Parts: sequence; C-alpha cells; structure tokens
Amino acid sequence: MKERAREVKASARRGSRADKAAEEEAAVLAKIAEMQESDRVMAERIHAVIKASAPDLAPKLWYGMPAYAKDGKVVCFFQSAQKFNARYATFGFSDKANLDDGSMWPAAYALTELTAADEARIAELVKRAVN
Repeated sequence: MKERAREVKASARRGSRADKAAEEEAAVLAKIAEMQESDRVMAERIHAVIKASAPDLAPKLWYGMPAYAKDGKVVCFFQSAQKFNARYATFGFSDKANLDDGSMWPAAYALTELTAADEARIAELVKRAVN
C-alpha cells in the first residue's frame, strides 16, 4: 500500500502528459531492473511484447508492479515471484480487460519461463483485452 501511495503522489506532480508518460515508463523499467534475473528477463520480454502488440497501453507502476493502462485504468500487470515469495511470476488482467468468455475465464497466468509460444499468446490476449 505504501508503494501505491508513492505512485499516486508521483503521478499527481505537474508536468506535460508526455513528461508524465516518460517518467512512468522509466519507473516501470527501473522496477524491472530491480527484479531477480529470472523475473527480470520475463518482465523485459513482456514489456516488449505489450509495447509491440498494444502501443496504446501506457506503462505505469501499480502497487509496485509493472502494469499497462488504457485511459488511466490498468488492463494488465506483471507480478514477480519475489514480490510475494511465490514459486512463479504472474501475468494478470484487471476487470478492465475485455477477456470475457461466458461466465468464467482466466484472469491471471503463472509463469516459470517465457517461450516464443507464450509471448505470442500474451500478445494475442493483450490485443483482445484492449479491444
């Protein structure tokens, strides 16, 4: 919660929209750089996949995690394994993601590594989530 309070305070600073976007992306990249190697490699690849497949999503920190937002609302996020001392990292979607499929659908995925097939699946899901 303290990280989220710092994020909100930092985003409230005055400045141009482009300056804020650049600051938020820099904060995401700095958070990724702090991660343990296995999580960092996955987070870097996910960041690249999201930037390529959904360039309208804006990187930002969300509760200390790299996240990607549309119109200020978080659509998807990456949670490193070390954040909660878990055995796997998580790539998840918020309720703002357009992934509805009947009355039940996955909203998060466990990641122990990231293959080319996984990257393609993430790109597909992110594209669908923002449409």
